[in-house]
Amino acid sequence: MLSIYLQGLALGASLILPLGPQNAFVMNQGVKRQYHLMTASLCTLSDIALICGGIFGGSALLHQSPLLLMLITWAGVAFLLWYGWNALRSAFRGDIDVASSQALRQSRWRIIATLLAVTWLNPHVYIDTFVVLGSLGGQLPTPTARRWFALGTISASVIWFFGLALMAAWLSPRLRTVRAQRIINLVVGGVMWIIASELALQGLAPLMN
Repeated sequence: MLSIYLQGLALGASLILPLGPQNAFVMNQGVKRQYHLMTASLCTLSDIALICGGIFGGSALLHQSPLLLMLITWAGVAFLLWYGWNALRSAFRGDIDVASSQALRQSRWRIIATLLAVTWLNPHVYIDTFVVLGSLGGQLPTPTARRWFALGTISASVIWFFGLALMAAWLSPRLRTVRAQRIINLVVGGVMWIIASELALQGLAPLMN
């Protein structure tokens, strides 16, 4: 079963490493040191739910409901455009979010809501977990093998999200300058808009055929 676990670990890492909305948000919270461990925990829990849903039968739901995928796609486009606009606006203004501890406490629920939107309104996460992982995991011969495969992919999420959050927090003193914050906001805003554009093209593809 070790080989199946390592297969899941390697595949999970390959799916999670590319810079996307989740990774950009976790990195940003780590740099700000605003509930970065909570952010990593919620990302991990979301991934656990999605991975288990995909490997243990959820992929059929996505295949049978193209309307659901289309709704998620356009909700994700709208959210990513809004989030990217805010990041780019901050970059061009040179804003630095150095908040007081009270302001951080007040922003906890906003951080949670934004993270959940970044995660659950991103159609790519359903394609990765329900289609890719679900298809491969569903082909394994036994429930035990599927559990080890799921454990491997979950391990990749745990290692990556907590490693990213802690590394960003460790580098925070070097990244809290005006110039570094402007660059980070440009990167985050650019990633959000690029992914929103890709999703929009995917959503329009069936209409253009």
